[in-house]
Amino acid sequence: MDTIVTIRGLSKRFGTFSALKNVNLDIRAGEVLGFIGPNGAGKSTTIRLLLGILKPSSGTAKIFGEDVWSRAVEIHRRIAYVPGDVNLWPNLTGGEIIDLFIKLQGSGDVARRDELIGRFELDPSKKSRTYSKGNRQKVALIAAFASDADLFILDEPTSGLDPLMERVFQECVEEIKAKGKSVLLSSHILSEVERLCDRVAIIREGEIIETGTLEELRHLTRSLFQVETRIPADRLSTFPGVHDLEQTERKAVFQVDSEQVGVVLEYLTGLGVMKLESMPPTLEDLFMRHYEKQGGRQGASHA
Repeated sequence: MDTIVTIRGLSKRFGTFSALKNVNLDIRAGEVLGFIGPNGAGKSTTIRLLLGILKPSSGTAKIFGEDVWSRAVEIHRRIAYVPGDVNLWPNLTGGEIIDLFIKLQGSGDVARRDELIGRFELDPSKKSRTYSKGNRQKVALIAAFASDADLFILDEPTSGLDPLMERVFQECVEEIKAKGKSVLLSSHILSEVERLCDRVAIIREGEIIETGTLEELRHLTRSLFQVETRIPADRLSTFPGVHDLEQTERKAVFQVDSEQVGVVLEYLTGLGVMKLESMPPTLEDLFMRHYEKQGGRQGASHA
């Protein structure tokens, strides 16, 4: 699989403050990469470096094999970017701005534009100064998804959208992925990341602390079990890897580390299982566990 984005040893300092520290990251062709971490973790700094807005202090970042700083103009012809807070020209209509963005990008599909305007329920005839935050986001999303970009950089793109429009956004991401396009998605909506992303990169205090597919990362967290057995599971509390056990005479609710699931199930089977429910860990569970490992919940905001 071709690599679209290659980041190696990327660091950015502002005076004595290190916003990014030796970041290594790849995005492959046709892949949606989720980029998550708390406020101030370095997500937006990474994106600004990729867009050529900031110059790295050290390390390299390449898109389509080109240096993001020296070849920014050429790269921008093939990318679409949607920030989390869109600013528009107040005296232009939404439709005029969409057409301008598409023209600046250099390619676009008019039929696709009109389809997206309908799906996102945007009135393109209104001046942008009258738009709510959600409608401003729609303008940027429509312009991006109507373009023929090869890489979509989406930084909190659904900020201000209602749940119905979030669903439309998710469908659009799935459609461009099916066309072989690549997406970098920075989002605080973990269910969105969980649904859309092939891999996830978790950043904390300017450092990538984990990267992998959801299945790979789920090995690091716990599953939730609810079980009822004919014989009380008296020894359950003694098993390594069992956490947060709540137990009555024949019922138990607990979490178990992934590597211990087989041992625990073998024990429970011998007790005569009457009812068993298992829920795999969510991305939010995984995310919070990483931050607990890294020194507690302070700052573990999902934004």
